[in-house]
Amino acid sequence: MNVRVAKVGLNTVMDSPIWAVLSAAERSAVDDLIRRDHRLAAVARMREAFRAEARPGLYETLDVVAERYRELGQRFERRPTPPLDLTTLTERVKALPGRTAAIEALWDGDTDGWCVDLIALTDAPVAEHRLATVRHGSDLRLFNGAVPPWPEAREAQTVGSALAERFGVPFHFASPDEPDIDAPRWRTTS
Repeated sequence: MNVRVAKVGLNTVMDSPIWAVLSAAERSAVDDLIRRDHRLAAVARMREAFRAEARPGLYETLDVVAERYRELGQRFERRPTPPLDLTTLTERVKALPGRTAAIEALWDGDTDGWCVDLIALTDAPVAEHRLATVRHGSDLRLFNGAVPPWPEAREAQTVGSALAERFGVPFHFASPDEPDIDAPRWRTTS
């Protein structure tokens, strides 16, 4: 499916049969989801607006959502996260309830690719607190030969180690060389 965009005066008008069929209320709801960067919810909302037998395909709908992102002045492709700030992370850890027991880096992934979460583990109460997520691009890097090494892993390792040192607690990153969501966790290995 081809989504075309035309300029009419100062306005941009999408030339998409999928978008054209949606009611004004559905278009508004999809745009609201896009403005909040809920791309999968926007795709689902568009597809659910159609009867099952007339429902557009996933990739066709994704093309329309990507074009809506651009039309609304938003970037569809994920940007790398800003560099981690040790001072800000230190303040976040200080504000946590209970004693910090360890700092841990964990791989996570979503429809955009791999990222590393930096987590503070506390005792009394036993809990996990996400401090930051580090992302340095989408998984297109895998096809372009740009990874490994994984720059998000290196950043999480460097900042996580320094943060753990500030609090005198261990730093744990079981899989710094490659994504592994099943890598052993600190609480199970300590």
